[in-house]
Amino acid sequence: MRLLLISAGRRSRFVVAVLAVLIAGGLSSQAGKLEEVQKSDLAEFLPGDAESVQALQAARAFPSGDVSPAVVVIAREGGLTQQDKDALNGLRDLDGLPLATPQVPEPTFTDDAGLLAIPLKGQNSDLVAEAVDTLREQSFPDGLEHAVTGPAGFSTDLKNVFAGADTRLLAVTGGLVLLLLILIYRSPVFWLVPFFTVILTEGATRGLAALLGEAGLVINGQNAGILSVLVFGAATDYALLLVARYREELTRHERATDAMATALKGAAPAILASGATVIVGLFTLVFAAVDSSASIGPLGAAGVAVALLMSLTLLPATLTIAGRRAFWPFIPRHGDDLDDDYRSWRALGRRIAARPRPLWVGSMIVLVILALGLTGLDTSLTQEQQLRGNPEAVEGQELLGEQFPPGTSAPATVIVPRGGDVDAVKNAVEVQREEEGEPGTQLSVVLADDPFSEEAVQSIPRLRDAVQQAEPRALVGGQTAQSYDLRQAAERDNLVIPPLTLLVVLIVLIGLLRALVAPVLLLLATALSAAAALGAGVVIFDVILGLPAVDPALPLLAFVFLVALGIDYTIFLMARAREEALQQGTRRGVIAALAVTGGVITSAGIVLAGTFSALAVLPLVVLTQLGTVVAFGVLLDTLLVRSVLVPALVHDLGAKVWWPSKLG
Repeated sequence: MRLLLISAGRRSRFVVAVLAVLIAGGLSSQAGKLEEVQKSDLAEFLPGDAESVQALQAARAFPSGDVSPAVVVIAREGGLTQQDKDALNGLRDLDGLPLATPQVPEPTFTDDAGLLAIPLKGQNSDLVAEAVDTLREQSFPDGLEHAVTGPAGFSTDLKNVFAGADTRLLAVTGGLVLLLLILIYRSPVFWLVPFFTVILTEGATRGLAALLGEAGLVINGQNAGILSVLVFGAATDYALLLVARYREELTRHERATDAMATALKGAAPAILASGATVIVGLFTLVFAAVDSSASIGPLGAAGVAVALLMSLTLLPATLTIAGRRAFWPFIPRHGDDLDDDYRSWRALGRRIAARPRPLWVGSMIVLVILALGLTGLDTSLTQEQQLRGNPEAVEGQELLGEQFPPGTSAPATVIVPRGGDVDAVKNAVEVQREEEGEPGTQLSVVLADDPFSEEAVQSIPRLRDAVQQAEPRALVGGQTAQSYDLRQAAERDNLVIPPLTLLVVLIVLIGLLRALVAPVLLLLATALSAAAALGAGVVIFDVILGLPAVDPALPLLAFVFLVALGIDYTIFLMARAREEALQQGTRRGVIAALAVTGGVITSAGIVLAGTFSALAVLPLVVLTQLGTVVAFGVLLDTLLVRSVLVPALVHDLGAKVWWPSKLG
């Protein structure tokens, strides 16, 4: 604690401010590399022992290498003309395409449609995306329907979602935080101080993330977006909480440095405990089998750690340098009475004290009703449903399915190792193409359904059974198999990680509150709140947004974020309640804590909900769903759980909540 007080020293505050700016500036200089280290290859996010990943690794050793077909489909009602066919055929001779084979196979025609599968080398690379863009820029005869789809088309559309996404997300999130700070402080000047800290924190975090990506951490555009809103929200929350305590202490001290020193002594332990809870909660994600989920753990934890460090060094230093006049026109003077600021929250506290049991029971009933929405949870969102709107790859797949076998766009891959029974496999499944190579024989199998659909994903186990009955050592891979393996890994994570998160957070709460009863009750309330937010989200997605299903990774990510961030505000409340209980007993202490923390915690919750809702600017369904659930859950936790349920429960139980500690 003494180390933290350096930020409030008369001379040392200037040193702290300069050092913090230099360090943050140095990290921010690396932020531009974040997009360069991002990966979008689906296989990068699967466990290394997944069958589709093993098949992909084997496929890369064949002469054709790692193939990502770009499927060009054309159609004309009333029949294709010779000019239409020549236009499609001409694509085979385009220069500069990164081909996986020496020649592009001839196109397939029907009376009304044509299909050309161009085997591009690699998956989800910039070269593949450039090749798809080149194909889409080609001119076709007037009136001819045309589109580029297949694995290369889908991966390019996904990559395009994140092109410039960081800038859009930063602009929306930063603008929202700026607006909320101005509204909260009602000052034309003061918002500059916390906003300066938040912006520097964001830049430093992005630079640190880029360095982690260079060191081998798997990062994609989705994770980078989540990191941005998390850091914006966390840094702003910590700033609001410290500023509120500092403003309170300015009415009790003549010098700003003395007020900040006292504010740090009172608020820093709760901020540190809150940050530590979020960090350890996020770190449980490292045990996820899906690498894209696992990487959010250290990435988010690093971001929150930077936000903590800057909020307890640069922010107090700059606040004391600015002095109390920065609050103009509402300058807190020594001796001012802040009771008017707490009037509405004191009134709520009195109502809770009058009828605590009906209020906490009623709050629990509301949460249980919302959680019933989980009965409709469907985690079958497919790859072609991931993008909002109607991207060209989806349009192309629909057009292809009307004229050709839909599985043509992305065949499954079967790898039969050397010495394996290739003929038995060929008798078991219908093979489109065969290739010999160092690993053995690679067979292409056209699926009966649209390879990006739910029906195709569900057919993978049957295909694997048929193939491996013929040759037990054979591997089944390809885009659809990767989607199936990703879903299986996500379902495992949804069962394994949440209990671990709850256990870790419980241990932190026990250490902070030095009690057993209160941590268990608080954790149960937060877990129920998270379940309620997820249940409400399921209803919102189905009834209001009309989304077909939920992303398989959403339940895990939403639960971990809601528990880690939700317990955050309860920690601020209960840390202050424990402080007040030492002076006036538990029942009066929790009402007093609600009065002085209610306004600032509500403001912090609104800011955090607002930043997560900014994820909706990206046209990716999983981010829309995550932003919606977390924003709703944070508001639910802020306005109901922390404002009514927890104070009513603590007031009803009294000093028993601190057992085995002995408080009044």
